[in-house]
Amino acid sequence: MSAAWRWSLRSWRGGVAAACAGMVILAPSVISSAAPARPAAAAVTSLEQGGGASGGARYVAEIRRTAYGIPHILAGDFGSLGYGYGYAFAQDNLCVLADRVLTLRGQRSRYFGPDADSGDLARPATNLDSDVYYAALRRSGILGRLLAQPAPLGPTAQARALVDGYAAGYNRYLRDTGVANLPDPACRGAAWVTPITALDIWAGLYDANEFLGSTEFKHGIATAAPPPAAASAPAGGGTAPQTAAAALRASLAGRRLAAGSNAYALGREATTSRDGMLLGNPHLLWAGYTRFYQVQLTIPGVLNVSGASLYGGPAVEIGHTDGLAWSHTTSTALRFTLYQLTLVPGHPTSYLVDGRPEQMTSQTVTVTVRGAGGQLSTVSRTLYSSRYGPILTFGPLTWSATTAFAIRDANAANVRSINEWLAMDRAQNLAQLRKAQDTYQGLPWVNTIATDTSGTAYYADASVVPHVTDAQAARCVDTPLGQAVFPSFFLLDGSASACQWGSDPDAIQPGIFGPAADPRLTRADYVTNSNDSPWLTNPAEPVTGYPQIFGDIGTERSLRTRLGLDMVSQRLAGTDGLGPPGFTLPTLQETMLGDRNYGAELTRGDAVAMCRAHPVLTASDGTPVDVRAACDVLARWDAHGNTASRGEVLWRTFFDQAAQSAGDSLWSVPFDPAHPLSTPRGLNSSLPAVQQALADAVQFFQANHIALDTPLGAAQQYAGIPLHGCTDLEGCFDVIEPGGPLAATGTYPDVIMGSSFIMAVELTPAGPRTRTILTYSESANTASPHHTDQTLLFAAKNWVTERFTESQINSDPDLSVTILRG
Repeated sequence: MSAAWRWSLRSWRGGVAAACAGMVILAPSVISSAAPARPAAAAVTSLEQGGGASGGARYVAEIRRTAYGIPHILAGDFGSLGYGYGYAFAQDNLCVLADRVLTLRGQRSRYFGPDADSGDLARPATNLDSDVYYAALRRSGILGRLLAQPAPLGPTAQARALVDGYAAGYNRYLRDTGVANLPDPACRGAAWVTPITALDIWAGLYDANEFLGSTEFKHGIATAAPPPAAASAPAGGGTAPQTAAAALRASLAGRRLAAGSNAYALGREATTSRDGMLLGNPHLLWAGYTRFYQVQLTIPGVLNVSGASLYGGPAVEIGHTDGLAWSHTTSTALRFTLYQLTLVPGHPTSYLVDGRPEQMTSQTVTVTVRGAGGQLSTVSRTLYSSRYGPILTFGPLTWSATTAFAIRDANAANVRSINEWLAMDRAQNLAQLRKAQDTYQGLPWVNTIATDTSGTAYYADASVVPHVTDAQAARCVDTPLGQAVFPSFFLLDGSASACQWGSDPDAIQPGIFGPAADPRLTRADYVTNSNDSPWLTNPAEPVTGYPQIFGDIGTERSLRTRLGLDMVSQRLAGTDGLGPPGFTLPTLQETMLGDRNYGAELTRGDAVAMCRAHPVLTASDGTPVDVRAACDVLARWDAHGNTASRGEVLWRTFFDQAAQSAGDSLWSVPFDPAHPLSTPRGLNSSLPAVQQALADAVQFFQANHIALDTPLGAAQQYAGIPLHGCTDLEGCFDVIEPGGPLAATGTYPDVIMGSSFIMAVELTPAGPRTRTILTYSESANTASPHHTDQTLLFAAKNWVTERFTESQINSDPDLSVTILRG
């Protein structure tokens, strides 16, 4: 043991004793047993602030970094754990979180002007609209009131300490480094980089909870204003309900693009070892605050969890402990309902409920903005709200003299999510996971897929869902527009108090369904989810009986869902070419990165037959196009999305247009509810839109001198690195979404979304065996050595072997250690 390490361990013990007063106290022997000798080559840095060697520091934490810069945080209490995590995260991604805090404070216009885009790829808005929304939220005091509640509705003591420590750790790194010396050029020397508070972190957690709710409509909430006195046009401008419904759907197009995922939980009947296994494959944006950060958090004898959390999240949200592994997928359940308000004649800010008028509340928000010459001025707007929630305008949902629309968000009272994730981080089996979920009921918009050492597979949509029964929906969705968009969206009658949300006796808060209503399934073989409803989580035991607001039953599954189930079926039968039946950890990894294109598997033969029969097809501009060479390319293509696949780029160009133009008519065999895994299928190649799509694709390639057999890796890249994977529309499991269509250069814009933190876990009697890939790597800083190191790994279809135990961590040849006291 090195002298530096002996000193740090002595100081560690003293610091922990002082820091843990009134919190979790660990005996020195526990700390010692968690810290075996390190190799002499390990770099150890000790950073002191206040307290000194006497052990008076409030926070004491160790950051051990292994290969690819993955941090393992060791501490003696939750505050110190957050301190180490916040410091480590700031080392890698301070600029992203600083930018996020600026947004949450409603201060973007002060520094970047009101008209610039706020940078939110998922929910576009100008800086001014974003600032008005977030400034109104913060000044309303709602977050403070929620945080003042006792647990379980408010934060637990551990969650409060973790968040406090996280903010302090971030600030410690910023103070030690200095804004002028930050390693990331994205914010080095920027005036908007300032210390943060615990409230900033809570605001980020709260906003993430509303990611598929109010946050989607921040532009519409920030710009909603009552009509002029003379206005009398009805909502939707008098358009037909079907036209207005189509406009509403178009306005919300892409709302699910920013959040997807696949997950398998494999039980003892599906694995050769009879161990539980889990595959987590979330699909989120590759930029901004929805990126994942990989970390291990350890308080010896209290908590030991490894996985990942969204930027700014102090707890592991997807991961594993010694005995439990879980992942999340985006649920189909709605997080909000819309309400159509009948206004009091002549009073556009008053509405009727049961025939009685109610006055909207109002809040005037003032935002500081920077002008073209750098001068500062202010802009004020007044926002309105109803008993249901904020008034908004969105697409055809306009505020007229007779009608207005409001949104009620089930997560508007939810700061419990971190309580739940912290409890899951300590869980060792499915019973403890279920208890955590039933106790806190705080998961905002995700399904849970999990397994434990018993080899049991578990699925639940235990998320926060508005309590709207099917009977209530039948009564309260009573307008032509509401009926036209139902059940994709619930537009309820705001003029009847009977249309307010109900409640369950086991629900933690009024207005949401309790745990007894949650769709759940426990199996000894497997459960899966790829963002469809719970119905075919396992086709051998369809899940039914849940309210429509959770999702549909007996409807067409996505190509990705069908592919995921087919991959499991083939592996269990041993027909996928990967060896004998049953999953092993290596075959789980190979299945994940197999890069099959399911849409091509179902239709490519028909497409080739079409172009063989019609060697000249007519493009949309009337030009005849010779497609024989393209036909040969598609016939030779391996129907995969590998970087070397020749034909994937041409196929994607054709299939995307064909699918969008033809809609449900794309298929020669339509969907059959009796055969949901094999229908729809076959290409309706006689359809003019399909033939035209191939002609247009070939014409585009020829006009821009793009080789028809361009390999995918030459077209699809991230930071100059060729990447495998294909799109959700094509029916790919390893989803990779470029930032736009193929350009005339023969390349796509850089990848912006798709597979992110990939985790394959086997829970063996000797402990978890885990392989991971963080596709875009740990740091958003382009100057960091950990900006694309795992991206290169992903491109080569290689994985990180996780270091979970102390001996595994300390034996890493790349180990570096930072001891923080402050």
